[in-house]
Amino acid sequence: MNQPYKGTPFDLTGRAVLISGATGLLGTEFALAAASAGADLVLGDLDGDKLKSLENEITASYPDTRILVRTLDVTCTDSCQSIAQSCENWFGRLDAVIHSAAIDPKFEKDSDTSRFSKFTEFPLALWQTSLDVNLTGAFQLAQATCRIMEKSGKGSIVFLGSNYGLVGPDQRIYKKAGQEIQTYKPAVYSVCKAGLLGLTKFLAAYYMYTSIRINLLTPSGVWNKHDPEFIGSYSSRTILGRMSEKDEYRGAIIFLLSDASSYMTGANLVIDGGWTAL
Repeated sequence: MNQPYKGTPFDLTGRAVLISGATGLLGTEFALAAASAGADLVLGDLDGDKLKSLENEITASYPDTRILVRTLDVTCTDSCQSIAQSCENWFGRLDAVIHSAAIDPKFEKDSDTSRFSKFTEFPLALWQTSLDVNLTGAFQLAQATCRIMEKSGKGSIVFLGSNYGLVGPDQRIYKKAGQEIQTYKPAVYSVCKAGLLGLTKFLAAYYMYTSIRINLLTPSGVWNKHDPEFIGSYSSRTILGRMSEKDEYRGAIIFLLSDASSYMTGANLVIDGGWTAL
């Protein structure tokens, strides 16, 4: 098995990494990245079939990777506790967690944006569902996994932020030519991502004097079959003039999980093509 990080500070050999939302666009990339650095994986998501498919994909590229798949609902306390305990039971340890599970209002080609037309008419049920997954889910998974990390006094937790947790969404990029009613990125998305930054800083301070580190990775728009009009609008707001590719966050996640970031906690690693620099 090819292990380019073997013997470097980025080496994750023998470490157990738990990933929520593992079958998502970035969750899949995080799993592949961790496997490339030698990690053992615990993959959690709602869809068991997609989890099995991801397991096969990882095994095809990294056949020596030890993988445990578990159905995970981050809104359920018992589900969070169960996957954390399964990790400890199978691997005897839990070294790192990536909370990638999230509800993200989509603007890809053929996405239904009919619910995103007016702030004053945004459904309360959608607001609450997003909070349940994006914030309460992160809280619950952190509780369950930190209980195990406390036993060793070390570990790395990575939450997934957004440039919209740092600045307000530029709603102009969601306006389509000929569209009578403006679609917009809902407020709840920004609120959740900003809340994760707060949770990151709280937990980092709470685990002062331990080696349990908590950081936030902040990506921005990832290309995923968006229509050309949206791609052009979005790209014009970035310094690099384009959307990101999904594999461009692999190096960052390995850095945050590994000893390469051993002096980093309570921080926000922003990789947004320069969006928030303007």
